[in-house]
Amino acid sequence: MKSGFGQRCAAFFKQETVLCIAAVLAVISVVFNPPSAAYAGYIDWDTLAMLFSLMAVMKGFQKAGLFVWLGNCLLRRTDTTRKMLFVLVFLPFFCSMIITNDVSLITFVPFALVVLHMAGQDWLVVPLVILQTVAANLGSMLTPMGNPQNLYLYTKSGTSFLELVGLMLPYALLSAVCLALLILRCDSVPVQAATVQSKLAPPRTLAVYGAGFALCLLGIFDVLPPLIIAAIAAVFLAFYDRGVLAKVDYSLLGTFIAFFIFIGNLGSVAWFKDFIASVLDGHVVAVSVLASQVISNVPAALLLSGFTEDWKGLLIGCNLGGLGTLIASMASLISYKLVAQNSPERRNTYLIWFTVCNVGMLALLLILNWIL
Repeated sequence: MKSGFGQRCAAFFKQETVLCIAAVLAVISVVFNPPSAAYAGYIDWDTLAMLFSLMAVMKGFQKAGLFVWLGNCLLRRTDTTRKMLFVLVFLPFFCSMIITNDVSLITFVPFALVVLHMAGQDWLVVPLVILQTVAANLGSMLTPMGNPQNLYLYTKSGTSFLELVGLMLPYALLSAVCLALLILRCDSVPVQAATVQSKLAPPRTLAVYGAGFALCLLGIFDVLPPLIIAAIAAVFLAFYDRGVLAKVDYSLLGTFIAFFIFIGNLGSVAWFKDFIASVLDGHVVAVSVLASQVISNVPAALLLSGFTEDWKGLLIGCNLGGLGTLIASMASLISYKLVAQNSPERRNTYLIWFTVCNVGMLALLLILNWIL
């Protein structure tokens, strides 16, 4: 029995590593500040509410088959491997701006693997999935709803939608150009168009989740309070589709709460707060990028935001910091796991070229940041 319990604990830790680490840090930080009613003030409830609402809506769209249907529509027009790569890479690039980078990869990497197999182009698995991962991480930086750290920093800083888009637009444009150039370097051979069998939900279902997304936009643009939107989404889905409600990534919400408590407790320690603030002073982008390589960009944004108000530096640093190591963006692990499951013999090759591509892109974007 103990062995079984231990195995379950090990499996849970492996699956939810970031959540477990965040929870441990939160517990340890209690030493500096014993539990009290003040803990509730540490938590950014608006960010959690918006994150929950967006995840619920995107899970609904995903279940409705909308994203695969869109991919099929575009793939029907491809007749060469190069055109296929353009479609399969820029789908996650643009979709991640709306449906988040992790949902884009969960949707379009398996989709791409099936398409490549049906088209007899399995040799493209490694370059394609690497480019899809980079595309999702870089496309998502353009909007508040593109990734969790953007949504958090957008809500906490009071930055307007247009300000955030304007700040990240140069980096997104350079990213798109670089992705296009990398695809153009690939051989272009004739290929028979391949699509994945899928079924699009009835218009009524799509309209329901479309209305949900519109409601989320009202929260992002400060028309409605995020907590009200989350309450509406939760109550509605409890009656309309509990399956979608059950598939929301609650571990991510738990990770946010644990980090909020950890940061809040450390922020009450004057010497530690002063030390971190001094390290960040004038080096927010660099520190954010480096921290992201070790703890990934979402925890880095949550941690560093407690010690600086340079929101632009944090947005740029944590977004660019999603490039580099495999764990720099937790969404990148999704792609790696899918490649490892689909083509285990390609894992080492994937890791090598993934690192080369990510470090190269990171260097280019940091040069752009230095120029700007």
